[in-house]
Amino acid sequence: MSEREAVHHELNGHGLLDRGPFDRVPRVAYFPDSFHEINGVAHTSRNFEAFARRRGLPFLCVRAGDREQKLTQEDNVWILELPRGFLSFALEKDLRFDPAFMRHLPQIEDALARFEPDLIHITGPSEVGMLGAALAHTRDLPLAASWHTNVHEYAARRLQHVLQILPKEQADAVGQKIEGASLAVATRIYSIADVLFAPNLELCDMLERTTSRQCFLMPRGVDAELFHPRNRTRLADDRQYVLGFCGRLSVEKNVALLATVQEQLEQIGVTNFRFMIVGHGAEEQWLREHLPRAEFTGVLTGNALAAAYANMDVFVFPSHTDTFGNVVLEALASGLPAIVTPEGGPKSIVRDGETGRIVPDEEFATAIAELLGNAEKLEGMRVASRGYAETASWDAVFEGVYRGYETALSKHRQILSRLPNDAAHLEIE
Repeated sequence: MSEREAVHHELNGHGLLDRGPFDRVPRVAYFPDSFHEINGVAHTSRNFEAFARRRGLPFLCVRAGDREQKLTQEDNVWILELPRGFLSFALEKDLRFDPAFMRHLPQIEDALARFEPDLIHITGPSEVGMLGAALAHTRDLPLAASWHTNVHEYAARRLQHVLQILPKEQADAVGQKIEGASLAVATRIYSIADVLFAPNLELCDMLERTTSRQCFLMPRGVDAELFHPRNRTRLADDRQYVLGFCGRLSVEKNVALLATVQEQLEQIGVTNFRFMIVGHGAEEQWLREHLPRAEFTGVLTGNALAAAYANMDVFVFPSHTDTFGNVVLEALASGLPAIVTPEGGPKSIVRDGETGRIVPDEEFATAIAELLGNAEKLEGMRVASRGYAETASWDAVFEGVYRGYETALSKHRQILSRLPNDAAHLEIE
């Protein structure tokens, strides 16, 4: 086991769960891309703030919200929530970008002056993140950046409908150039940080190779009390299997494969199933037209989402672009084996043959049919999935993040120690 794999093993709940509060921790100013929306960054950010509250850690969250709020302080957690304006435009149904967000700079600077952070952490190159990075530079503070979204892969896939007018070989070549250029821009931005975080080993390796910055694992945790098999409410005489999907209904999630899976299952004689689709997005109407066996619930949260998972039998997640897959971990906690692809982060969660299957697109239907045709194997996977998810603690994840912060602070101290004496006032205590 490599050193990084050992750290990953530790962060998954081995040896860290009983640790108490840190003896001495940095004051962190956190600038997330999103907080209230339904996506992985927002989900992680809400849990990060909750972790800081539980542990009594000094934490300032600067984020976008529906309405402007003054800087508030609740014990150790400070919050500055600022609205996006009329110039903002939609990136997703519930995610926007405001090119004029810099108008809030005076309020943000005042909040930083009052909070006095030791470090700034951004989650990506959004308008909020770019302001955070700029303020880290002007205030001579170390910068941490976490990679949450494979924006380079998203860019290529979202232009697929435009590239369809070209011959396939030419379209593939253009798509690869778009993906490569997008990745180059993204890694250039991330290279300004002192330390990086990513949710899986492959991304850490890629970021270290392209940015020359040290990258720490920042996987995801799950609320194993909320997401639990006991939430199942299906009637005992319901003999149909429910194949579930949860997430954004968009092209980069490869959701069109669900229709192919339905067709292939029917062709091999498997008909005792239906789909439950949780989420919204641009591909919803297409899916409604091509998945007559599906129930579309829209976006669900809290207990309603937990019940939806528990009432599924197999989780089908065909995305190639997810960096981790929070929904996969929630499904495992609910006792669902997951079918995922060999690309992206979800394969780092699923143990092939134990808590699900890791197969290429063309084998999804076969893998599902094998599970539905073997009740004993399906039940064993349900138990194993739940057992694995019980080890995935949010506390362990964020404890690892704070250890990564120490690398950024140490690096910054070394730089300051080489400055002339008249810069000594900048030293971080």
